[in-house]
Amino acid sequence: MKIPPSFNRSLWVFHLNTGSCNGCEIEIVATITPRYDPERFGMRLVGSPKHADVLLVTGPVTKKMAPRARRVYEQVPDPKVVMCIGTCGQSGGVFYDSYNLDGPIDQVLPVDVYVPGCPPRPEAIIFGVVKALEKLERLEAEQ
Repeated sequence: MKIPPSFNRSLWVFHLNTGSCNGCEIEIVATITPRYDPERFGMRLVGSPKHADVLLVTGPVTKKMAPRARRVYEQVPDPKVVMCIGTCGQSGGVFYDSYNLDGPIDQVLPVDVYVPGCPPRPEAIIFGVVKALEKLERLEAEQ
């Protein structure tokens, strides 16, 4: 059996909550449990953006989190991929007209992969990670 090229390397992910309701975080935790076991493919959450390949961002960006999100983004080494998880990060979701938002994630950071849903299912998150890995491999090939 031939292993797809997308699974030839590990993918380390740093999660950043920029103002979500924690629905997406619950699904992210469900994704990393033994039921789905993404670590068998090399995907794992890391505690520092300096060790990450992928920045997983949830929630709309609040005014206080915008500069912090930019700082975390800058700490992720190149090449990097940004994943937007959930409807709130894509459009603001139920918070779309809040006085406290700087907007959806793509108005603050460049987003490479979107995973829609409120909240998205673990299968959708894993599919998004596979797409992020493909994008990362393309970026590495260009360098």
